Amino acid sequence: MELRDYQREAVAAIHGEWTKGVKKTLLVLPTGCGKTICFSSVAEDCVRDGKRVLILAHRDELLGQASDKLYRLTGLISAKEKAEESCIGKWNRVIVGSVQTMQREKRLSRFTPDYFGTVIVDEAHHVLADGYQRVLAHFPEAEVLGVTATADRGDKRNLGQYFETLAYEYPLTRAIREKHLCPIRAMTIPLDIDITGVKTQNGDYAVGDVGTALDPYLEAIAEQMKKHCAGRRTVVFLPLVKTSQKMRALLAAKGFRAAEVNGESQDRKEVLDAFDRGEIDVLCNSMLLTEGWDCPGVDCIVVLRPTKIRGLYCQMIGRGTRLSPETGKKDLLILDFLWHTSRHELCRPAHLVCETPEVAGKVTEYLTENPDEEFDLLTAEEKAQGDVLREREEALAEQLRQMRKRQQALVDPLQFEMSIAAEDLAGYEPVFEWQMAPPSAKQLQILEKRGINPDAVENAGKAQLLIDRLIKRQGEGLTTPKQIRFLERKGFLNVGTWPFEEARRLIDRIAANRWMIPADINPATYSPAVPEAESFGWDNNDELPF
Repeated sequence: MELRDYQREAVAAIHGEWTKGVKKTLLVLPTGCGKTICFSSVAEDCVRDGKRVLILAHRDELLGQASDKLYRLTGLISAKEKAEESCIGKWNRVIVGSVQTMQREKRLSRFTPDYFGTVIVDEAHHVLADGYQRVLAHFPEAEVLGVTATADRGDKRNLGQYFETLAYEYPLTRAIREKHLCPIRAMTIPLDIDITGVKTQNGDYAVGDVGTALDPYLEAIAEQMKKHCAGRRTVVFLPLVKTSQKMRALLAAKGFRAAEVNGESQDRKEVLDAFDRGEIDVLCNSMLLTEGWDCPGVDCIVVLRPTKIRGLYCQMIGRGTRLSPETGKKDLLILDFLWHTSRHELCRPAHLVCETPEVAGKVTEYLTENPDEEFDLLTAEEKAQGDVLREREEALAEQLRQMRKRQQALVDPLQFEMSIAAEDLAGYEPVFEWQMAPPSAKQLQILEKRGINPDAVENAGKAQLLIDRLIKRQGEGLTTPKQIRFLERKGFLNVGTWPFEEARRLIDRIAANRWMIPADINPATYSPAVPEAESFGWDNNDELPF
């Protein structure tokens, strides 16, 4: 196997973090983008450096995949640390271990604390569980790599309790655009499903209540699937085994070749193989297939297990995002429903591709206002971005009108961010602990010197992002915050995109005209392509005399 460009970038970034002295770092790749390939390459590098490597997972399927990919990619044969099998006394430099086995004190005590130089945690969103923490604490000096497909902002904030940095992230949107995953289409089905009475348990909707609430709608759902799932290889996720079994029977009665699998299924492998061969149209399961199962031919997902946890939602949808040209697969279709809930945290298709709640809300609005119509999620996200940005600009314009009434010595960060069209600054949320801390005295001093009001900056992460952007803009010869504030107060537009020198020349002209706009200049239509003029000598750190 040859690594793709982003996989090579990921491997280099991981080693870069360890080289800097960071012991515990995280890799985030969408399902289907080769996270096992990436950590196999990392493991090979570590073995080459003389280290033993432990690959830790919580399911047999994951251990088997890790061992297989490691051998196919690197030729390294791994030993197993599971049940009666042990690596002690064997020559293997890579060990795949079940966390259920490794966490036992009798098993852990066989290993010295420095036995493994590297520990790789597959499905690292589970890393805060007691079993993982017990194993990791036993090897305190090991370099740790966590790998997951589902760490969104909320998850990363939690994982930040253990991991020190995020080494590399390959967004789902980029993977689709670069054609490493298939396009995702979503359709809202005009069927109201009322889950307002479902309780919350452990931070998510209680599966027992969901199953009861869902039961009256199964017949209508099956009828809708008959209209929209024909010719597609479909996986249905349901909250309970009995609900999954009932759904399978309803689908079979409507002419589908339907099957159901659960943790007690004796013929699970045979059923999954038959589905993979295309002998089964629809596969119902009670959350069994969220991890450790790959079937690239899946091109339709029906989520009937509503969840507030984006990571879980991504795991379900991830069963259908892989490419499969040999089966004629063109895209993945998600069937969504009009869920009625008193809580607004319910994950919808929009949350797969949208970074902010505002944009996700817009996409969900498009889908629900146009039921039975398929939407390409990336196209819908791009449109929503534009709509949200326009609304923000309108709101900003009103704020700026109010701000112009006040004489401020420093520039509000919001004005600066919107003027330079910096979505990453405007939508920034801290993830790691150091980012959440208050800005340091040095950061506040730098911001104030460069013209930003430091009182409006809430945390160290945002302060550093602003400082980095200011330094970068200075190196690129772009306008300073003070120039932006002065010229926008005079009615000039998009000053944040102007070159520093052009803005300085214009300010020189205004200064020479007794701080009034020359008669031949209209701020609303002005373009910064002005002729050379003698400078009055301001530089990008000087105070403007107004």
